[in-house]
Amino acid sequence: MPVALLALTLSAFAIGTTEFVIVGLIPTMAADLGVSVPSAGLLVSLYALGVAIGAPVLTALTSRWQRKTVLLSVMTLFVLGNLLAWQAPGYNALVIARLLTGLAHGVFFSIGSTVATGLVSKDKEASAIAIMFTGLTVALVTGVPLGTYIGQLFGWQTTFLVVSGLGLVALIGSALLIPANLKQPPAAKLSDQLKVLTQPRLLLVYAITALGYGGTFIAFTYLAPILEQISGFSASLTGAILLVYGVSVAIGNIWGGKLADRKGPVGALTLIFTGLAAVLLALSLTAYSQVGAVLTVLVWGAFAFGNVPGLQVYVVQLAQKYSPNAVDVASGLNIAAFNVGIALGAWGGGLVVEHSGLMDTPWIGALVVLLALALTRLSGRLDQRPEPVACAA
Repeated sequence: MPVALLALTLSAFAIGTTEFVIVGLIPTMAADLGVSVPSAGLLVSLYALGVAIGAPVLTALTSRWQRKTVLLSVMTLFVLGNLLAWQAPGYNALVIARLLTGLAHGVFFSIGSTVATGLVSKDKEASAIAIMFTGLTVALVTGVPLGTYIGQLFGWQTTFLVVSGLGLVALIGSALLIPANLKQPPAAKLSDQLKVLTQPRLLLVYAITALGYGGTFIAFTYLAPILEQISGFSASLTGAILLVYGVSVAIGNIWGGKLADRKGPVGALTLIFTGLAAVLLALSLTAYSQVGAVLTVLVWGAFAFGNVPGLQVYVVQLAQKYSPNAVDVASGLNIAAFNVGIALGAWGGGLVVEHSGLMDTPWIGALVVLLALALTRLSGRLDQRPEPVACAA
């Protein structure tokens, strides 16, 4: 494998860290910025909104640019956005910084697979993509808890400074190692994306993605306040528990992929959404016990992100059937759907915290996941319907 893949992997690591690290810093940032916990949680929503916009819109607008030029541009935007977060004089500036970094995230993961496969021969393309996405997994396992620890020890601004440094190293590595003559894919037009959005079956899966992921983030966005205020953990121990969660996420990704291969996407998603709803309901009770909270969080991570492979495979399968000329576009829009779910989940969780309380977020999140489960079963039934046969005139 070419060493240039390391630059992409480091980019994915930095981007993954900056997206999720704020979850562990919400209590610290709310106190320092003088805002409510739901207002601090809104920073998760705004980042995800930037991703949802950046993935389809900016990718289409830059589709005629050289891939390396796009990559260097978005990593520059990522570094600048994190530097702005580091020096943000107040909450409003931090909002702008999160939107900017979210835009960079959306474009990076839209073109990252194309860049990675352009670096290797045909028989190594899947391995190249897997190596790049390893950076995102490692970010969940190590980057988020370490970033949380740094923020609690030296101030949350320092976390963004460190992440911008990682982004700068990745930017320099990409500039030096990635060739300029990468294969240029066909231009992705906005009209192609709009055509995908006219397919009811794909829209149904996008709704499942948004609800299944969003239900998790109603509670996950406020996991740190729950662990500190309800379970009674210190801020430093909360960072350690997030490390446990990250390890569980990595295991869940692998398990979810194998489950989708074995049972098919609908069968796997049925099992995963059922387990996820059960875990969220359990958290409503176990959060009051430190041992129970840790065990629940450990199981939660596996179910929370185990649905990703099944959802992505399901979209590709349906796109090949209903929109065969825009499979990549359909896949990219599902990435946007994930982030719409994160944005709405974090925002909705903030409303729950503000008007009801922290401990209402898990069971309300479970209800949203059950809605995703119901839509999954509906989609499965639609898959079983025979195709209409055209009658001769």
